Amino acid sequence: MSSGIRRRSLLSAAAVGSTAASLGLSVPASAQPVLGTEPSAATLPTEDGYDLWLRYRRVEDPGQLGRYRAALGTLVWQGGGPLQQSAVAELVRGLTGLLGTRVAPRTSAPSPAALVVGTAKSSILIRELVPAADLAELGDEGYVVRRVTRRGEHFTVVAAHADRGVLYGAFHLLRLVQTRRPLEHVDLTERPATPLRMADHWDNDDGSIERGYAGRSFFDWKKLPQLDTRYTDYARVLASLGINGAVINNVNTPADYLAEPFLTKLAALAGVLRRYGVTLYVTANFAAPIDLGGLDTADPFDPAVRGWWTKKAEEIYGKIEDFGGFLVKANSEGRPGPLDYGRTHADGANVLADALRPYGGIVMWRAFVHDSDEKWDRQAYLDFTPLDGKFADNAVVQIKNGPIDFQVREPAHPLFGSLCSTPRCAAWPRPSSCHPPRAAYTRWTPGPTRRRC
Repeated sequence: MSSGIRRRSLLSAAAVGSTAASLGLSVPASAQPVLGTEPSAATLPTEDGYDLWLRYRRVEDPGQLGRYRAALGTLVWQGGGPLQQSAVAELVRGLTGLLGTRVAPRTSAPSPAALVVGTAKSSILIRELVPAADLAELGDEGYVVRRVTRRGEHFTVVAAHADRGVLYGAFHLLRLVQTRRPLEHVDLTERPATPLRMADHWDNDDGSIERGYAGRSFFDWKKLPQLDTRYTDYARVLASLGINGAVINNVNTPADYLAEPFLTKLAALAGVLRRYGVTLYVTANFAAPIDLGGLDTADPFDPAVRGWWTKKAEEIYGKIEDFGGFLVKANSEGRPGPLDYGRTHADGANVLADALRPYGGIVMWRAFVHDSDEKWDRQAYLDFTPLDGKFADNAVVQIKNGPIDFQVREPAHPLFGSLCSTPRCAAWPRPSSCHPPRAAYTRWTPGPTRRRC
């Protein structure tokens, strides 16, 4: 290890700096709270934080409450798949709380005003109220929220081309009411800009969380596949933000997650996430063929290694048919990887990508690679730039937003401009997002992308 600044030291310094800021030591006077303006404890609602932004408390203003009740008090839903069922369940839950009166779905609209939810395929009313052309270009995740007047009757419509769009539209409507926005002239059309929007967890199988600051993991691996209501609430929260993927374990992972009893536990989790449009991903240890398969190598050029990954993918998809794929940390901070065998990062990523391809899965290969401080800020650029164009189409290079480690004043990572022919995605300290070359792939990761530099 060189005598340069260590990663942990730099992070500690950043933490101290943020603590100082939170104490007001370097905050401008204009940003300081005004004494005497804070609400008293007696006026604050009882709050444990569990509901996050999905609180759904009754609207306080009587006039506004009356308008919302008139527009949304009747919920019309004419059927649909599990994602639409989740959307309607959320609307029932949210509107019942916000309006202070029981809201239940019905199949017709007898009143002069109603909320109508669904797709053109599942709802006659949607076909009548929303032109087909307005939904055709929305894809599977886009939606419209609009006010429609027909023969003197007023409808608030949440419509989409596909069920997942209905789910996202339902959360958007609830957000409008939660923030007390008027609905009389609402006319919104939304479509996600990035195809994969993912939350990356750093949770461990013992319940600890690497760099976790808010307690222990809520993934209880001892009790799974027994399910807890918290998993459903977690899925609701992700869907409310439009997050459609989750990596549920730490990148510094053992190989155990790829074998029983974990696969059965993962399948149970995937079933909950699926109801809210969230695909499950797992971080994979590159040495799994050794640790689980009993091989004496993990060399990606070894036929036995390639065969092991192929059979492992078949086993996983036999239990989780919509499994998203793997996130891999390799040859960084002591983790095993293809460089151990004289191969490249592309060689390592591609063997996993080949195994996942028949099922539509992807491998996200982290570009945060360093084993010393000497080239910490440039190792990813040096290692990955010569590999541009050599990664499989379903192998996505996951790049941190900056070349060091989520530092506030970092420049953009140079790999974003040097991997012109490689699927790539950005990772930020919370979720991730990706744009792939043809399909849709992505810690908060926004989309994989392949575009000219």
